[in-house]
Amino acid sequence: MTATESGIPTGPIDREPLDYPAPGGYPSSDRKAEIMTAVFAQAGIELGAYDERIAAWLTDTADWSTFAVITSWVQRAGQPRT
Repeated sequence: MTATESGIPTGPIDREPLDYPAPGGYPSSDRKAEIMTAVFAQAGIELGAYDERIAAWLTDTADWSTFAVITSWVQRAGQPRT
């Protein structure tokens, strides 16, 4: 499975994405928020106040695998169709 430097899968996911590129564990909620903010911006997604509330909830509560899959969907949805 290929992934961005932040560990977000770049294509269809066939197994749980447990790999995170930094040694010693998974990212903090703050780091996950940075990753998600960058993915939203790259995909051209404008967030409202409630969107931001749910994004914060996700980064605070989701385990890495769940976060990586959902963020990958957003990232891939924002890519041009070929």
